[in-house]
Amino acid sequence: MKEEITAVQKLINTVIEYAVNYGFQVLGALIVLAVGFIIANWACRLLSQLFEKQKMDITLSRFLTGCARGLIVGFAILIALGKFGITIAPFVAALGAATFGASFAIQGPLSNYGAGLSIILSRPFVVGDTITIGEVNGVVREVKLACTILADEDGVKITIPNKDIVGQIIHNSQSFKVSPGLIGISYDSDPETAVKVIRETLAKFPEIAKEPGPEVGIQKFSDSSVDIAYRYWVPVAKYFQNVFAVNLAVYKALNQAGIKIPFPQREVRLVSQTELKENA
Repeated sequence: MKEEITAVQKLINTVIEYAVNYGFQVLGALIVLAVGFIIANWACRLLSQLFEKQKMDITLSRFLTGCARGLIVGFAILIALGKFGITIAPFVAALGAATFGASFAIQGPLSNYGAGLSIILSRPFVVGDTITIGEVNGVVREVKLACTILADEDGVKITIPNKDIVGQIIHNSQSFKVSPGLIGISYDSDPETAVKVIRETLAKFPEIAKEPGPEVGIQKFSDSSVDIAYRYWVPVAKYFQNVFAVNLAVYKALNQAGIKIPFPQREVRLVSQTELKENA
């Protein structure tokens, strides 16, 4: 019984000794970490307000504030480790060796990060722009280091790895998208009147961009019609909604103006047996 009491007393003494020796160090490390996070959040808010006043691109401002947060928090962690007498030199060496060994296994993600940094710095597009890359089209919602997130009119979220963007042909139409239209009128109708009617119809839509303005003109002469082409720019978020409304309005306006819209025609001739014999 006496031995058990002695063992418990030693355990209690050991706990008290460690608490006295390292308690303040742990408390100091926790305080340093808490202060570091508080300063990081405060600095990020301050930088965001400053960048907003300077009207800096949102993609670049997010990248810079993220870097600032990482530096401040990393510095706080280093100070907290120092409270325990831990030096960072061995960790830096181990991290370098691990990074060198893992770089071969994560070449894909690393290339995405490098491409993302290139996009953020060169800014071929920014948040809110409408871009087309290959067969993918949408509005840029967010640019991250690893990927770029688009959204189309249907609300579909499109995630593209940044390595698949850099080096590709990018079509950037800002916040608008061009919409081409084509309608045929008969050869008996006046094409100048048709062009005027279509221009007036397009001018009635407030969603259509004024700069650049709509373009209307004769595109080609088909077998049964004179084809009138028109192009205009509308917001991508309501692209198909505007296209459908414009096409219907153009059709109604041409009918009201007396412009005939023909249908394809074929001339069929019946040849009798007598004519065939005579021709032979």
